[in-house]
Amino acid sequence: MTEPRMPLFSRGSWPETDRIARILRKETVGGALLLVATVVALVWANSGWSDSYHSLMNTRVGPSALHLDLTLSTWAADGLLAIFFFVVGLELKREFVAGDLRDRSRAALPIAAAVGGMAVPALIFVLVNLRTGDGALLGWAIPTATDIAFAVAVLAVISTHLPAALRTFLLTLAVVDDLLAVTVIAVFYTDDLNFVALGLTLIPLALFAIAVQKRIRSWWILIPLAVVTWVLMHESGVHATVAGVLLGFTVPVVRSRAAGGPEAGPGLAEHFEHKIRPISAGVAVPLFAFCAAGVTVGGLTGLASALTDPIAIGIIAGLVVGKTIGIFGTTYLVSRFTKATLDAGLKWLDVLGVAMLAGIGFTVSLLIGDLAFGAGSERDDHVKVGVLAGSLIAATLASVILRTRNKAYRDIETLETRDDDHDGIPDVYQNRD
Repeated sequence: MTEPRMPLFSRGSWPETDRIARILRKETVGGALLLVATVVALVWANSGWSDSYHSLMNTRVGPSALHLDLTLSTWAADGLLAIFFFVVGLELKREFVAGDLRDRSRAALPIAAAVGGMAVPALIFVLVNLRTGDGALLGWAIPTATDIAFAVAVLAVISTHLPAALRTFLLTLAVVDDLLAVTVIAVFYTDDLNFVALGLTLIPLALFAIAVQKRIRSWWILIPLAVVTWVLMHESGVHATVAGVLLGFTVPVVRSRAAGGPEAGPGLAEHFEHKIRPISAGVAVPLFAFCAAGVTVGGLTGLASALTDPIAIGIIAGLVVGKTIGIFGTTYLVSRFTKATLDAGLKWLDVLGVAMLAGIGFTVSLLIGDLAFGAGSERDDHVKVGVLAGSLIAATLASVILRTRNKAYRDIETLETRDDDHDGIPDVYQNRD
């Protein structure tokens, strides 16, 4: 008798599906704000008032005694994105401690797809720029990131009803992608380490960890410890956003036994996520986009110059082709070499569309571009053009594919939301073999 094959992209539990749906609704609003901020920055930077935009971005604020007299654009990259990566740390820990991904068989696919979706774009960028020289290969990691807020905003714009399993896969893949990206930043884009400052970082980080493990929620304790951790990480030479991820990892996911245990409700990580995700998605990331996306193209001539730069070509090819091959190819190989097949109702075309959608690499790609070539340099401008063009192409192609399947998605949504007994839980999550 043939052993049944485990389905890929099967539905998770209802609590996890409901939680992810709520997260993605918040990311949809954040994605809309991200799009608006990007358009405003591009229009301003290419208008008659472009000098005022660049002057504003180069304005320095902060105490020089602490080496924190930074430009506004640097504050956006180092400070605001630390909030974003704190949420990433919370989300990733929650997924693997209390989410569906604590099951290794369910975690394997998005992790493998995230790795493939980073390795192939990096390889394509390197192949395109092997003979470019002058440090061009420093940008190898630029096309490796996925911007979940931008991707979800695209889904909202095209009004597609992506099934819950694919939405969960996309979110988890993007979160793992972000973790790998911040690891790349820490390892490959760190110069002149200050080991004393790096060692001192452990003190406020440990105090923060002790405080949250004791379920302390007082902002006047936690925020100063987080800020000191961030300052010392910034002083150490490691990119300050790493502090955000580390702080997020320290927060407990499940309730203590004294507080009633896991059955008593969400833990501190989910509490912080509810509080901070709206700030991250609605304020921090859009403001970073406003500060980072304002490239002065210089008309058609400047656009042509940027798009013929091998660096921009490598980024576009990495995002559009590399992400698709990496994610789709890895998923196919998992299906081919394990006892797994697509869940009923889904087709490989759906996986292809999601893989292309993951080619929208905006926020972290722009950050890595700044680190690789220096903010405000000509190459950095070409990076921004490449990231914007690649993300736009990936979004367009993904939209075309996913829209063709929208009728099937509506049928799946009807099944996944039907609640005949009116108990608040869709029947499909209760009536399982």
